[in-house]
Amino acid sequence: MKKFLALALSLVMAVSLAACGTSPSTPAASGSGSAGSAGSAAASGSGDQLITVGFAQVGHESDWRTASTKSVQEAFSKDNGFDLQFVDCDNDSAAQLEAVRNFIEQDVDYIVIDPIVSTGWDTVLTEADDAGIPVIVIDRTIDDSDKYISWVGSEFTNEGLAAGAWLKDYAALKGISELNILVIEGTTGSSAQIGRTNGFKKLADENGWKIIDSQSGDFTQEGGQKVMESYCKSYAGQFNVVVCQNDNEAFGAEDAMSAAGISYGVDGDVILISFDACTAGLTDVLAGKINADFQCNPLQGPFCADIVAKLAAGDTVNKETYMEEPWYVAEDALTEITYTNNAGNEVTEPLVHVTQDVVDAAY
Repeated sequence: MKKFLALALSLVMAVSLAACGTSPSTPAASGSGSAGSAGSAAASGSGDQLITVGFAQVGHESDWRTASTKSVQEAFSKDNGFDLQFVDCDNDSAAQLEAVRNFIEQDVDYIVIDPIVSTGWDTVLTEADDAGIPVIVIDRTIDDSDKYISWVGSEFTNEGLAAGAWLKDYAALKGISELNILVIEGTTGSSAQIGRTNGFKKLADENGWKIIDSQSGDFTQEGGQKVMESYCKSYAGQFNVVVCQNDNEAFGAEDAMSAAGISYGVDGDVILISFDACTAGLTDVLAGKINADFQCNPLQGPFCADIVAKLAAGDTVNKETYMEEPWYVAEDALTEITYTNNAGNEVTEPLVHVTQDVVDAAY
């Protein structure tokens, strides 16, 4: 048997000493419940034994990913009682599967995966389950297996729906009757790309908007710029909305439109929508370059550490934990949006007008 029983008492004591509730830098989870503040997941008095965690990260393609990696690394630090084995999979699905199998061979205590794509996981997760290693999935989802203990992340479809709801109200406010849209998607087959695409398309179809083209920029600035350069040549004068599925793609799209002499953002000819809401993204919202930015919260590390602490103590954990995420806008003319979310419920949610204080508080 692994060393869980030996550490359980110290973990319980450590978690009980951690501050209750959620720290100011880590938004509370919603939906299935909150994991709360991680605190110190392993007591410093537990001796030399550390809980070994293998973390297979997507890569390093964006500001969001950097923040996600940092959050997990800080939560699973040695000071908190962990030995974190980190693998940057560089957006290579085969490399990620290999990394997880290596974790299983190393007999780590827990595995954390941010899956590059949502399918192809059943076999390796069955191997982890057979080895008695609990798996925590963060950010993106796994669709072809339920052999993981818990998932922490975002409702990507709601992000797309919210973006569509905002665009509908914003266009009405500005007197724009016809929307011709270009989309720069994220990594094809990732749950973020699928959810944001489907959510936004639902609003586009309902309102009769024209999506002229939709191509993958692979969640990178280089990819966003390359796709937008092609769009500027192929669809010159034909579009008035660009939707980028993360901030880094938006930065690339900005560069391409600027080079082509196309104005965008507040008072521009093109409405620019983005996702993630990293510090650099919100800086561009503040500057009026991006009209609206829909956050995907990357600070999931503390929630994962709390899940490990609870499991080691023999407690049950939520199968799903949704991060709280605000929607940011460059102008304060709209203060809220109403839409039907992916669960079929009508919701009204506030819009956060970006100021310097908002940027300063961003991840």
